[in-house]
Amino acid sequence: MLTALFAAGALALALVLAQATSSEAQNRPETFADLAEQISPSVVNITTSTTIAGRTGPQGLVPEGSPFEDFFNDLDPDGRNGARRSSALGSGFVISDDGYIVTNNHVIEGADEILIEFFPGGEPGVPAELVGTDPNTDIAVLKVDLENLPYVAFGDSNGPGSRVGDWVMAMGNPLGQGFSVSAGIVSARNRALSGTYDDYIQTDAAINRGNSGGPLFNMDGEVIGVNTAILSPNGGSIGIGFAMSSAVVTNVVDQLIEFGETRRGWLGVRIQDVTPDMVDAIDGLDLARGALVTDVPAGPAENAGMLSGDVILNFDGIEIEDTRELVRIVGNSPVGKEVPVSVLREGDMEQLTVVLGRRETSEAVAFPASTEPEEAEQSEILGLTLSEITPELTDQFSLSIDEGLVITSIDPDSEGASKGLLEGDVITEAGQQAVATIADLETQIEAASDAGRKSILLLVRRGGDPRFVALVLEDQ
Repeated sequence: MLTALFAAGALALALVLAQATSSEAQNRPETFADLAEQISPSVVNITTSTTIAGRTGPQGLVPEGSPFEDFFNDLDPDGRNGARRSSALGSGFVISDDGYIVTNNHVIEGADEILIEFFPGGEPGVPAELVGTDPNTDIAVLKVDLENLPYVAFGDSNGPGSRVGDWVMAMGNPLGQGFSVSAGIVSARNRALSGTYDDYIQTDAAINRGNSGGPLFNMDGEVIGVNTAILSPNGGSIGIGFAMSSAVVTNVVDQLIEFGETRRGWLGVRIQDVTPDMVDAIDGLDLARGALVTDVPAGPAENAGMLSGDVILNFDGIEIEDTRELVRIVGNSPVGKEVPVSVLREGDMEQLTVVLGRRETSEAVAFPASTEPEEAEQSEILGLTLSEITPELTDQFSLSIDEGLVITSIDPDSEGASKGLLEGDVITEAGQQAVATIADLETQIEAASDAGRKSILLLVRRGGDPRFVALVLEDQ
């Protein structure tokens, strides 16, 4: 009897598993052919031509006016001095029926001529005009003088069809072979490579040279990414490709079409990530999160009352996990927008309202190029030999500030050394209070110790660049 019941139960379980497996199998596309046929007419091949300058004159062998100059010029009757034409291939996709096309900046950068080849059967060799580029996200917008073109729309790269494991399809011109389709899944999201605004979708859909600028589609035929880069030891696809997410691209494209350039929001602060060892030193912070403000020059943040040492925890209603997230959100915000910002300051939450400036026109003025300092001496604290600023130290280290404590030497085995502190760095704050003398620093260390803190937060400036460093307090 028990054997029969066990067998019946096992059979029921097997039927359930079979149904679940069958359901999952039904979710897998039997073919990508219908989707490819639907969206292929909107994908284009891009060919660019660039004139590469050759050597000028007779290769510097004879001076100008020499009687031998004509002989050497006869070797270059066209006067091109070795100049030659170079061609490159890439991909793109049409986003409007009146001819706007999206591709990568690196596909068309420096090109003298840009030609568009539409899907087989469409227009070949159509000249394109450059509308605008954004090197920060490697996006460019082109325009062709055609109408009633088939086009595709952007989808939500943060939506349901863009989850890790969802099917995606890449299209383009890999290795110059012409129109080609590859399929795979979303392998990872929110990847950063090297750019400030990076938000890449990683996919195992085959992407090779020539796919740059082509679209990455979800299964609804919407563009959720622009294929931009591959990670490869030999230049070929090994299943690690990256597409800039549509969450970033759509805003950039809209601005390039409207203005011919980007107009990113600008907060006007220097920031750094909050590290786990800083949490104990920042009153009121429970986790390593947010963006720690290290400097507030003249600009939107200063006008709103933001201070060095504030921790930005919420920007425009969005919880901030780290500096990368804050930079991306601020950059995607409209210039002139009034934004509510929540900051943690000395254990209390402060609510500020910032009117965003424009990064492209403001950042260079607010943050001038800094000068690197070098070396110094006096009272030893936490493995650092410190001195108040003197004219001699100012000259020695090319200091640009008047108050603080200069690190004149450092114990190579100290925690400060392991965290990258150098001779010539200047400590301007301790425990988020300004310090100008050794006594000031000792007072703040004593206060932190009396409060039961295990570490103290120091604001350290190197040239014009500030950053916070948390150092463990010595046993009292």
